[in-house]
Amino acid sequence: MDHHRTPLFTALKKHAANNPVQFHIPGHKKGAGTDEEFREFIGDNAFSIDLINIAPLDDLHQPSGVIEEAQKLAADAFGADFTYFSVQGTSGAIMTMIMSVCTPGDKIIVPRNIHKSIMSAIIFAGAKPVFVSPAQDENLGISHGVTTSSVRRALKRHPDAKAVLVINPTYFGISAHLEEIVELAHSYHVPVLVDEAHGVHIHFHEDLPISAMKAGADMAATSVHKLGGSMTQSSVLNLNVKNGYVNPQRVQTIISMLTTTSTSYILLASLDTARRNLALNGHQMIEETLQLADYVRTEVNKIEGLYCFGKEILGGEATYAFDPTKITVHVRHLGITGYETENWLREHYNIEVELSDMYNILCFITPGDTRDTADILLRALRELSAKYYSVNTANELVVKTPEIPQLSLIPRDAFYADTEVIPFKESAGRIIAEFIYVYPPGIPILLPGEVISQENIDYIVDHVDVGLPVKGPEDRYIHQVKVIVEADPIF
Repeated sequence: MDHHRTPLFTALKKHAANNPVQFHIPGHKKGAGTDEEFREFIGDNAFSIDLINIAPLDDLHQPSGVIEEAQKLAADAFGADFTYFSVQGTSGAIMTMIMSVCTPGDKIIVPRNIHKSIMSAIIFAGAKPVFVSPAQDENLGISHGVTTSSVRRALKRHPDAKAVLVINPTYFGISAHLEEIVELAHSYHVPVLVDEAHGVHIHFHEDLPISAMKAGADMAATSVHKLGGSMTQSSVLNLNVKNGYVNPQRVQTIISMLTTTSTSYILLASLDTARRNLALNGHQMIEETLQLADYVRTEVNKIEGLYCFGKEILGGEATYAFDPTKITVHVRHLGITGYETENWLREHYNIEVELSDMYNILCFITPGDTRDTADILLRALRELSAKYYSVNTANELVVKTPEIPQLSLIPRDAFYADTEVIPFKESAGRIIAEFIYVYPPGIPILLPGEVISQENIDYIVDHVDVGLPVKGPEDRYIHQVKVIVEADPIF
Protein backbone atom coordinates (compact mmCIF):
# COMPACT_ATOMS: atom_id res chain seq x y z
CA MET A 1 0.00 0.00 0.00
CA ASP A 2 1.09 3.57 -0.65
CA HIS A 3 1.53 5.05 2.83
CA HIS A 4 2.21 8.50 1.42
CA ARG A 5 -1.55 8.72 0.86
CA THR A 6 -3.91 10.27 3.43
CA PRO A 7 -7.32 9.63 1.85
CA LEU A 8 -9.41 11.14 4.63
CA PHE A 9 -7.26 14.19 5.34
CA THR A 10 -6.89 14.87 1.61
CA ALA A 11 -10.66 14.68 1.13
CA LEU A 12 -11.21 17.08 4.01
CA LYS A 13 -8.78 19.62 2.59
CA LYS A 14 -10.36 19.35 -0.85
CA HIS A 15 -13.84 19.79 0.61
CA ALA A 16 -12.74 22.85 2.59
CA ALA A 17 -11.05 24.36 -0.48
CA ASN A 18 -14.33 24.11 -2.39
CA ASN A 19 -15.80 26.41 0.29
CA PRO A 20 -19.34 24.92 0.20
CA VAL A 21 -22.31 26.83 1.56
CA GLN A 22 -23.19 24.81 4.66
CA PHE A 23 -26.69 24.26 5.98
CA HIS A 24 -25.70 21.45 8.33
CA ILE A 25 -24.05 21.09 11.71
CA PRO A 26 -21.73 22.08 13.31
CA GLY A 27 -23.44 25.40 13.74
CA HIS A 28 -20.26 27.45 13.87
CA LYS A 29 -20.19 27.26 10.02
CA LYS A 30 -16.41 27.16 9.44
CA GLY A 31 -15.85 29.23 12.59
CA ALA A 32 -18.04 32.17 11.66
CA GLY A 33 -20.49 31.43 14.46
CA THR A 34 -18.03 30.75 17.26
CA ASP A 35 -16.41 32.89 19.92
CA GLU A 36 -13.94 35.25 18.24
CA GLU A 37 -11.09 34.79 20.72
CA PHE A 38 -11.36 31.01 20.46
CA ARG A 39 -11.52 31.18 16.66
CA GLU A 40 -8.42 33.36 16.51
CA PHE A 41 -6.54 30.97 18.78
CA ILE A 42 -7.59 27.74 17.02
CA GLY A 43 -7.40 29.07 13.48
CA ASP A 44 -9.70 28.92 10.48
CA ASN A 45 -8.09 25.79 9.03
CA ALA A 46 -9.20 23.74 12.03
CA PHE A 47 -12.76 25.04 11.77
CA SER A 48 -12.85 24.40 8.02
CA ILE A 49 -12.42 20.63 8.54
CA ASP A 50 -14.57 20.35 11.67
CA LEU A 51 -17.27 18.61 9.68
CA ILE A 52 -19.78 15.77 9.87
CA ASN A 53 -20.54 12.62 7.92
CA ILE A 54 -21.79 14.19 4.71
CA ALA A 55 -21.54 12.07 1.57
CA PRO A 56 -18.12 13.16 0.25
CA LEU A 57 -16.51 12.50 3.63
CA ASP A 58 -17.79 8.98 4.40
CA ASP A 59 -19.29 7.75 7.68
CA LEU A 60 -17.31 6.14 10.50
CA HIS A 61 -20.35 4.07 11.46
CA GLN A 62 -20.56 2.42 8.05
CA PRO A 63 -17.41 3.35 6.13
CA SER A 64 -17.32 2.74 2.41
CA GLY A 65 -15.16 5.59 1.10
CA VAL A 66 -12.24 7.63 2.37
CA ILE A 67 -12.58 6.46 5.98
CA GLU A 68 -12.59 2.85 4.82
CA GLU A 69 -9.45 3.54 2.76
CA ALA A 70 -7.77 5.23 5.73
CA GLN A 71 -8.59 2.29 8.01
CA LYS A 72 -7.19 -0.19 5.49
CA LEU A 73 -3.94 1.77 5.33
CA ALA A 74 -3.81 1.77 9.14
CA ALA A 75 -4.37 -1.99 9.24
CA ASP A 76 -1.46 -2.47 6.86
CA ALA A 77 0.76 -0.17 8.93
CA PHE A 78 -0.05 -1.94 12.21
CA GLY A 79 0.11 -5.46 10.79
CA ALA A 80 -3.59 -6.04 11.43
CA ASP A 81 -6.31 -7.67 9.36
CA PHE A 82 -8.77 -4.92 10.28
CA THR A 83 -8.34 -1.56 11.98
CA TYR A 84 -11.13 0.59 13.35
CA PHE A 85 -10.68 4.26 14.20
CA SER A 86 -11.89 5.33 17.65
CA VAL A 87 -12.85 8.88 18.55
CA GLN A 88 -13.85 7.64 22.02
CA GLY A 89 -10.22 7.15 22.99
CA THR A 90 -8.67 3.80 23.86
CA SER A 91 -11.35 3.42 26.53
CA GLY A 92 -13.93 3.03 23.77
CA ALA A 93 -11.73 0.54 21.94
CA ILE A 94 -11.17 -1.48 25.14
CA MET A 95 -14.88 -1.61 25.85
CA THR A 96 -15.50 -2.72 22.27
CA MET A 97 -12.99 -5.58 22.61
CA ILE A 98 -14.61 -6.97 25.73
CA MET A 99 -18.20 -6.50 24.63
CA SER A 100 -17.42 -8.16 21.30
CA VAL A 101 -16.50 -11.47 22.96
CA CYS A 102 -18.38 -11.46 26.28
CA THR A 103 -22.09 -11.86 26.92
CA PRO A 104 -23.90 -11.88 30.29
CA GLY A 105 -22.42 -14.51 32.59
CA ASP A 106 -19.27 -15.13 30.52
CA LYS A 107 -15.92 -15.28 32.30
CA ILE A 108 -12.98 -13.12 31.30
CA ILE A 109 -9.47 -13.42 32.76
CA VAL A 110 -8.08 -9.96 33.56
CA PRO A 111 -5.17 -8.48 35.55
CA ARG A 112 -6.06 -6.94 38.88
CA ASN A 113 -4.39 -3.63 37.94
CA ILE A 114 -6.89 -2.88 35.18
CA HIS A 115 -7.87 0.45 33.69
CA LYS A 116 -11.34 1.57 34.72
CA SER A 117 -12.59 1.17 31.13
CA ILE A 118 -12.06 -2.59 31.46
CA MET A 119 -14.22 -2.74 34.56
CA SER A 120 -16.81 -0.53 32.86
CA ALA A 121 -16.98 -2.97 29.95
CA ILE A 122 -17.32 -5.92 32.32
CA ILE A 123 -20.25 -4.16 33.98
CA PHE A 124 -21.85 -3.30 30.62
CA ALA A 125 -21.41 -6.87 29.34
CA GLY A 126 -22.53 -8.53 32.55
CA ALA A 127 -19.37 -10.65 32.51
CA LYS A 128 -17.66 -12.39 35.43
CA PRO A 129 -14.06 -11.21 35.91
CA VAL A 130 -11.46 -13.78 36.90
CA PHE A 131 -8.70 -11.71 38.43
CA VAL A 132 -5.00 -12.48 38.11
CA SER A 133 -2.57 -10.66 40.38
CA PRO A 134 0.16 -8.72 38.57
CA ALA A 135 3.76 -9.22 39.65
CA GLN A 136 4.92 -6.68 42.22
CA ASP A 137 8.33 -5.04 42.05
CA GLU A 138 9.60 -4.95 45.62
CA ASN A 139 12.47 -2.61 44.70
CA LEU A 140 10.51 0.06 42.88
CA GLY A 141 7.06 -0.22 44.41
CA ILE A 142 5.27 -0.65 41.09
CA SER A 143 3.18 -3.33 39.43
CA HIS A 144 4.25 -5.20 36.32
CA GLY A 145 2.01 -7.30 34.10
CA VAL A 146 0.65 -10.80 34.51
CA THR A 147 2.94 -13.75 33.86
CA THR A 148 2.50 -16.81 31.70
CA SER A 149 2.36 -19.04 34.77
CA SER A 150 -0.38 -16.95 36.40
CA VAL A 151 -2.44 -17.03 33.19
CA ARG A 152 -1.87 -20.80 32.98
CA ARG A 153 -3.24 -21.29 36.50
CA ALA A 154 -6.28 -19.16 35.68
CA LEU A 155 -7.00 -21.07 32.45
CA LYS A 156 -6.70 -24.43 34.22
CA ARG A 157 -9.28 -23.30 36.76
CA HIS A 158 -11.47 -21.54 34.19
CA PRO A 159 -11.04 -23.23 30.80
CA ASP A 160 -14.49 -21.89 29.85
CA ALA A 161 -13.25 -18.29 29.90
CA LYS A 162 -14.21 -16.30 26.83
CA ALA A 163 -11.02 -14.22 26.74
CA VAL A 164 -7.73 -13.36 28.40
CA LEU A 165 -6.93 -9.67 28.67
CA VAL A 166 -3.29 -8.55 28.97
CA ILE A 167 -1.75 -5.11 29.53
CA ASN A 168 1.23 -4.88 27.17
CA PRO A 169 3.33 -2.89 27.80
CA THR A 170 2.44 -1.56 31.24
CA TYR A 171 2.30 2.13 32.05
CA PHE A 172 5.95 1.87 33.11
CA GLY A 173 6.93 0.19 29.82
CA ILE A 174 7.36 -3.39 31.07
CA SER A 175 6.20 -6.42 29.07
CA ALA A 176 5.83 -10.06 29.99
CA HIS A 177 6.30 -12.77 27.35
CA LEU A 178 3.28 -11.86 25.22
CA GLU A 179 3.89 -14.44 22.49
CA GLU A 180 4.01 -17.18 25.11
CA ILE A 181 0.76 -15.99 26.72
CA VAL A 182 -0.94 -15.87 23.31
CA GLU A 183 0.21 -19.40 22.47
CA LEU A 184 -1.00 -20.65 25.86
CA ALA A 185 -4.43 -19.03 25.59
CA HIS A 186 -4.92 -20.26 22.04
CA SER A 187 -4.14 -23.81 23.19
CA TYR A 188 -7.32 -23.46 25.27
CA HIS A 189 -9.11 -21.91 22.26
CA VAL A 190 -9.38 -18.63 24.15
CA PRO A 191 -8.73 -15.29 22.39
CA VAL A 192 -6.25 -12.74 23.73
CA LEU A 193 -7.22 -9.08 24.04
CA VAL A 194 -4.45 -6.55 24.62
CA ASP A 195 -4.64 -3.19 26.33
CA GLU A 196 -1.89 -1.60 24.21
CA ALA A 197 -2.63 1.95 25.32
CA HIS A 198 1.05 2.69 25.87
CA GLY A 199 2.45 0.77 22.92
CA VAL A 200 1.47 2.38 19.62
CA HIS A 201 5.14 2.90 18.74
CA ILE A 202 6.45 -0.57 19.60
CA HIS A 203 5.30 -2.03 16.28
CA PHE A 204 7.72 0.21 14.40
CA HIS A 205 11.08 -0.66 15.97
CA GLU A 206 12.79 -3.98 16.62
CA ASP A 207 14.40 -2.83 19.88
CA LEU A 208 11.03 -2.36 21.57
CA PRO A 209 8.71 -5.04 23.03
CA ILE A 210 6.75 -7.05 20.49
CA SER A 211 3.45 -5.53 19.48
CA ALA A 212 0.13 -7.30 20.02
CA MET A 213 -0.41 -7.94 16.32
CA LYS A 214 3.10 -9.36 15.83
CA ALA A 215 2.60 -11.58 18.87
CA GLY A 216 -0.55 -13.06 17.33
CA ALA A 217 -3.06 -11.50 19.75
CA ASP A 218 -6.63 -11.32 18.50
CA MET A 219 -7.48 -7.70 19.35
CA ALA A 220 -5.50 -4.71 20.59
CA ALA A 221 -6.73 -1.31 21.72
CA THR A 222 -3.94 1.11 20.90
CA SER A 223 -3.62 4.79 21.86
CA VAL A 224 -2.25 6.57 18.82
CA HIS A 225 -2.65 9.89 20.63
CA LYS A 226 -0.43 8.91 23.57
CA LEU A 227 2.81 8.26 21.71
CA GLY A 228 1.95 8.13 18.00
CA GLY A 229 1.36 11.79 17.19
CA SER A 230 -2.41 11.98 16.73
CA MET A 231 -4.69 14.25 18.73
CA THR A 232 -5.98 13.48 22.21
CA GLN A 233 -8.91 11.03 22.27
CA SER A 234 -7.99 9.36 18.97
CA SER A 235 -7.08 5.68 19.03
CA VAL A 236 -7.37 2.50 16.98
CA LEU A 237 -8.67 -1.00 17.53
CA ASN A 238 -6.58 -3.59 15.67
CA LEU A 239 -7.92 -7.04 14.81
CA ASN A 240 -6.22 -10.29 13.91
CA VAL A 241 -8.92 -12.62 12.56
CA LYS A 242 -6.68 -15.43 11.26
CA ASN A 243 -7.31 -17.61 14.31
CA GLY A 244 -11.07 -17.35 13.94
CA TYR A 245 -11.77 -15.98 17.43
CA VAL A 246 -12.95 -12.53 16.34
CA ASN A 247 -15.90 -11.54 14.17
CA PRO A 248 -15.07 -8.19 12.52
CA GLN A 249 -18.71 -7.50 11.69
CA ARG A 250 -19.69 -7.83 15.34
CA VAL A 251 -16.77 -5.60 16.33
CA GLN A 252 -17.98 -2.95 13.89
CA THR A 253 -21.46 -3.19 15.38
CA ILE A 254 -20.24 -2.84 18.96
CA ILE A 255 -17.85 0.05 18.31
CA SER A 256 -20.63 1.85 16.44
CA MET A 257 -22.94 1.38 19.45
CA LEU A 258 -20.32 2.98 21.71
CA THR A 259 -19.40 5.84 19.35
CA THR A 260 -21.00 9.23 19.03
CA THR A 261 -22.80 9.86 15.74
CA SER A 262 -21.16 13.31 15.74
CA THR A 263 -17.71 11.93 15.03
CA SER A 264 -14.85 14.42 15.02
CA TYR A 265 -13.25 14.62 11.59
CA ILE A 266 -10.33 16.53 13.08
CA LEU A 267 -9.56 13.52 15.29
CA LEU A 268 -10.07 11.12 12.39
CA ALA A 269 -7.78 13.18 10.15
CA SER A 270 -5.10 13.17 12.85
CA LEU A 271 -5.26 9.36 12.90
CA ASP A 272 -4.91 9.27 9.12
CA THR A 273 -1.84 11.51 9.16
CA ALA A 274 -0.26 9.92 12.25
CA ARG A 275 -0.45 6.58 10.46
CA ARG A 276 1.36 8.08 7.47
CA ASN A 277 4.09 9.49 9.68
CA LEU A 278 4.57 6.23 11.59
CA ALA A 279 4.57 4.09 8.44
CA LEU A 280 7.05 6.27 6.58
CA ASN A 281 9.19 7.73 9.36
CA GLY A 282 8.41 5.70 12.47
CA HIS A 283 11.58 3.65 12.62
CA GLN A 284 13.88 6.65 12.27
CA MET A 285 11.86 8.77 14.72
CA ILE A 286 11.89 6.01 17.31
CA GLU A 287 15.60 5.34 16.78
CA GLU A 288 16.34 8.97 17.61
CA THR A 289 13.94 8.85 20.56
CA LEU A 290 15.65 5.75 21.94
CA GLN A 291 19.02 7.49 21.75
CA LEU A 292 17.65 10.51 23.60
CA ALA A 293 16.02 8.29 26.24
CA ASP A 294 19.30 6.43 26.73
CA TYR A 295 21.05 9.75 27.30
CA VAL A 296 18.45 10.80 29.88
CA ARG A 297 18.59 7.45 31.68
CA THR A 298 22.40 7.50 31.85
CA GLU A 299 22.45 11.04 33.23
CA VAL A 300 19.69 10.39 35.79
CA ASN A 301 21.67 7.45 37.16
CA LYS A 302 24.63 9.78 37.76
CA ILE A 303 22.53 11.92 40.11
CA GLU A 304 22.84 11.09 43.81
CA GLY A 305 19.70 9.58 45.31
CA LEU A 306 17.97 8.88 41.99
CA TYR A 307 17.61 5.66 40.02
CA CYS A 308 16.11 4.95 36.59
CA PHE A 309 15.90 1.28 35.71
CA GLY A 310 17.16 -0.04 32.38
CA LYS A 311 17.93 -3.44 30.89
CA GLU A 312 19.04 -4.75 34.27
CA ILE A 313 15.38 -5.10 35.20
CA LEU A 314 14.92 -7.82 32.59
CA GLY A 315 15.17 -11.54 33.22
CA GLY A 316 12.13 -12.26 35.37
CA GLU A 317 8.94 -13.83 34.12
CA ALA A 318 7.10 -10.52 34.45
CA THR A 319 9.95 -8.49 32.96
CA TYR A 320 10.60 -10.10 29.59
CA ALA A 321 11.05 -6.82 27.68
CA PHE A 322 10.82 -3.10 28.30
CA ASP A 323 10.35 0.20 26.49
CA PRO A 324 13.32 2.50 27.20
CA THR A 325 11.35 5.61 26.24
CA LYS A 326 9.56 5.37 29.61
CA ILE A 327 11.77 7.11 32.16
CA THR A 328 10.81 5.94 35.65
CA VAL A 329 12.76 7.94 38.23
CA HIS A 330 12.85 6.34 41.69
CA VAL A 331 13.04 9.15 44.28
CA ARG A 332 12.67 7.24 47.56
CA HIS A 333 16.30 7.81 48.55
CA LEU A 334 15.76 11.58 48.51
CA GLY A 335 13.40 11.15 51.44
CA ILE A 336 10.48 12.61 49.48
CA THR A 337 7.57 11.04 47.63
CA GLY A 338 6.88 10.97 43.93
CA TYR A 339 3.89 13.26 44.57
CA GLU A 340 6.14 15.82 46.25
CA THR A 341 8.63 15.52 43.39
CA GLU A 342 5.90 16.18 40.82
CA ASN A 343 4.79 19.30 42.66
CA TRP A 344 8.37 20.54 43.09
CA LEU A 345 9.12 20.13 39.37
CA ARG A 346 5.94 22.03 38.51
CA GLU A 347 6.59 24.89 40.91
CA HIS A 348 10.31 25.34 40.26
CA TYR A 349 10.78 24.35 36.59
CA ASN A 350 7.31 24.44 35.00
CA ILE A 351 7.75 20.71 34.24
CA GLU A 352 4.74 18.41 34.05
CA VAL A 353 5.36 14.67 34.41
CA GLU A 354 3.12 11.84 33.23
CA LEU A 355 2.61 10.18 36.60
CA SER A 356 3.77 10.15 40.19
CA ASP A 357 3.25 7.69 43.01
CA MET A 358 4.70 7.15 46.46
CA TYR A 359 8.19 6.33 45.23
CA ASN A 360 8.50 7.33 41.55
CA ILE A 361 7.81 9.82 38.82
CA LEU A 362 7.26 8.72 35.22
CA CYS A 363 8.37 10.81 32.24
CA PHE A 364 7.76 9.98 28.58
CA ILE A 365 10.44 10.66 25.98
CA THR A 366 8.81 10.86 22.55
CA PRO A 367 9.65 12.05 19.03
CA GLY A 368 8.36 15.42 20.21
CA ASP A 369 11.31 15.79 22.60
CA THR A 370 14.72 17.30 21.94
CA ARG A 371 18.06 17.44 23.72
CA ASP A 372 16.96 20.84 25.04
CA THR A 373 13.80 19.52 26.74
CA ALA A 374 15.76 16.56 28.10
CA ASP A 375 18.39 18.87 29.58
CA ILE A 376 15.73 20.95 31.32
CA LEU A 377 14.49 17.80 33.07
CA LEU A 378 18.02 16.75 34.01
CA ARG A 379 18.88 20.20 35.33
CA ALA A 380 15.78 20.13 37.51
CA LEU A 381 16.53 16.65 38.86
CA ARG A 382 20.10 17.64 39.70
CA GLU A 383 18.84 20.61 41.72
CA LEU A 384 16.23 18.39 43.38
CA SER A 385 18.95 15.97 44.46
CA ALA A 386 21.17 18.76 45.77
CA LYS A 387 18.29 20.07 47.87
CA TYR A 388 17.15 16.81 49.46
CA TYR A 389 19.72 13.99 49.18
CA SER A 390 22.16 15.09 51.87
CA VAL A 391 19.38 16.32 54.18
CA ASN A 392 16.74 13.58 54.25
CA THR A 393 16.87 9.88 54.99
CA ALA A 394 15.41 7.42 52.53
CA ASN A 395 11.74 6.56 52.88
CA GLU A 396 10.92 2.96 53.71
CA LEU A 397 9.56 1.05 50.75
CA VAL A 398 6.43 -0.91 51.65
CA VAL A 399 4.48 -2.73 48.98
CA LYS A 400 1.76 -5.08 50.10
CA THR A 401 -1.80 -5.70 49.03
CA PRO A 402 -4.52 -7.82 50.61
CA GLU A 403 -5.66 -11.02 48.98
CA ILE A 404 -8.14 -10.55 46.14
CA PRO A 405 -11.59 -10.58 47.76
CA GLN A 406 -14.28 -13.14 47.02
CA LEU A 407 -16.44 -12.10 44.08
CA SER A 408 -19.94 -12.91 45.26
CA LEU A 409 -21.97 -11.06 42.67
CA ILE A 410 -21.53 -10.21 39.00
CA PRO A 411 -20.20 -6.62 38.98
CA ARG A 412 -23.07 -5.41 36.82
CA ASP A 413 -25.64 -6.79 39.26
CA ALA A 414 -23.82 -5.20 42.19
CA PHE A 415 -23.52 -1.88 40.38
CA TYR A 416 -27.25 -1.75 39.61
CA ALA A 417 -28.51 -3.39 42.81
CA ASP A 418 -30.44 -1.68 45.56
CA THR A 419 -27.84 -0.12 47.82
CA GLU A 420 -27.45 1.48 51.19
CA VAL A 421 -24.69 3.59 52.72
CA ILE A 422 -23.09 2.34 55.94
CA PRO A 423 -19.97 3.20 57.99
CA PHE A 424 -16.94 1.76 56.21
CA LYS A 425 -15.36 0.44 59.39
CA GLU A 426 -18.53 -1.60 60.03
CA SER A 427 -18.81 -3.03 56.49
CA ALA A 428 -16.97 -6.36 56.88
CA GLY A 429 -18.94 -9.18 55.27
CA ARG A 430 -21.03 -6.88 53.08
CA ILE A 431 -20.93 -6.78 49.26
CA ILE A 432 -19.56 -3.49 47.96
CA ALA A 433 -21.31 -1.65 45.13
CA GLU A 434 -18.52 0.77 44.21
CA PHE A 435 -14.77 0.86 43.55
CA ILE A 436 -11.90 1.51 45.95
CA TYR A 437 -8.36 1.96 44.64
CA VAL A 438 -5.32 2.63 46.82
CA TYR A 439 -2.12 4.25 45.56
CA PRO A 440 0.54 2.95 45.55
CA PRO A 441 0.56 0.56 43.78
CA GLY A 442 -2.70 1.40 42.01
CA ILE A 443 -4.35 -1.99 42.17
CA PRO A 444 -8.09 -2.00 42.95
CA ILE A 445 -8.65 -3.23 46.49
CA LEU A 446 -12.41 -3.58 46.17
CA LEU A 447 -14.63 -3.73 43.10
CA PRO A 448 -18.43 -3.95 42.78
CA GLY A 449 -19.65 -7.42 43.75
CA GLU A 450 -16.79 -8.30 46.10
CA VAL A 451 -17.14 -9.14 49.79
CA ILE A 452 -15.45 -6.62 52.07
CA SER A 453 -13.10 -8.26 54.57
CA GLN A 454 -11.67 -6.85 57.77
CA GLU A 455 -8.24 -7.08 56.15
CA ASN A 456 -9.48 -4.83 53.33
CA ILE A 457 -10.85 -2.33 55.83
CA ASP A 458 -7.64 -2.23 57.89
CA TYR A 459 -5.48 -1.84 54.78
CA ILE A 460 -7.53 1.02 53.37
CA VAL A 461 -7.90 2.82 56.70
CA ASP A 462 -4.12 2.64 57.25
CA HIS A 463 -3.57 4.34 53.88
CA VAL A 464 -6.18 7.02 54.54
CA ASP A 465 -4.70 7.75 57.96
CA VAL A 466 -1.25 8.48 56.52
CA GLY A 467 -2.71 10.66 53.78
CA LEU A 468 -2.16 8.43 50.76
CA PRO A 469 -4.61 8.81 47.88
CA VAL A 470 -7.62 6.52 48.00
CA LYS A 471 -9.86 6.80 44.94
CA GLY A 472 -13.14 5.44 43.68
CA PRO A 473 -15.89 5.70 46.28
CA GLU A 474 -18.44 8.50 46.36
CA ASP A 475 -17.26 9.40 49.87
CA ARG A 476 -13.70 10.50 49.16
CA TYR A 477 -12.82 10.29 52.87
CA ILE A 478 -14.04 6.66 53.11
CA HIS A 479 -16.12 7.29 56.22
CA GLN A 480 -19.08 5.73 54.41
CA VAL A 481 -19.31 3.02 51.76
CA LYS A 482 -22.08 1.92 49.43
CA VAL A 483 -23.07 -1.74 49.78
CA ILE A 484 -25.87 -3.79 48.29
CA VAL A 485 -28.98 -4.39 50.36
CA GLU A 486 -29.53 -8.00 49.41
CA ALA A 487 -28.56 -10.33 46.56
CA ASP A 488 -28.13 -13.98 45.66
CA PRO A 489 -24.48 -15.01 45.20
CA ILE A 490 -23.33 -16.19 41.77
CA PHE A 491 -21.18 -19.04 43.12
